[in-house]
Amino acid sequence: MRIKSLLLTVAFLASLLGAPCATFAAEGSSISDTVLKMPLADGVSMDDAVDSMKLRANSLNFKLVAHLPLYKELQAMGVESKRIEIFQFCDARIAKEMVTYNPDFSAYLPCRITLIEDADGKPWLVTLDLGKVLQNANLSPELQEKAEQVRDNIQSIMEAGANGDL
Repeated sequence: MRIKSLLLTVAFLASLLGAPCATFAAEGSSISDTVLKMPLADGVSMDDAVDSMKLRANSLNFKLVAHLPLYKELQAMGVESKRIEIFQFCDARIAKEMVTYNPDFSAYLPCRITLIEDADGKPWLVTLDLGKVLQNANLSPELQEKAEQVRDNIQSIMEAGANGDL
């Protein structure tokens, strides 16, 4: 029964995500292959990274639509945790176009960037690698251009945070 359930789950995910999921499962890739990670540069504090991401997002007309300081929630529950914060950014107009084109895109909205401190105390920024998602999205040229703009903007926001660009 467990195997049947697992197979159904994989099939469901493959139907939602298309070829990237099937490729992911078939090639034995790791989840790390699906994300973009950037370490914070030496001398850039996590607070500086947050400020830089917010400023860059604002300059790109990307709205910070949600912020979850997960580590604070864990600490409030008595669970020890290193810093984990999730930031959600969105260009609402492009998001609407993507969901209108294919409701499955709603699973990717809004774009998330996680600020995380690893077991060694090294801070990282992590997000879904939109470049891999877009490879098999079958978008019209106009939507492809907008999706690539979102990908580039998210990467720019991460780079600003990682480098402490104010």
